[in-house]
Amino acid sequence: MFHDSPIYDRLIAERGDVPTQVRREAERVSRELEIVLRPTQALGYPDPSSRPSSSGAGWQRTALLPGQLPH
Repeated sequence: MFHDSPIYDRLIAERGDVPTQVRREAERVSRELEIVLRPTQALGYPDPSSRPSSSGAGWQRTALLPGQLPH
């Protein structure tokens, strides 16, 4: 990533290669999620990533102005 960078090399030597550690952890978590989600896909449940994103919690109630009655 940083070629010929003595400061970056020194940080890696002192603190470890944090970006590489984070990348490996993210890949591990991603693999575990795939394993966990496979049974639901095999049972015929829809793929969670294919759901359209919704704004809000799903159920919303619209406010009424004073003197209005619901239909």
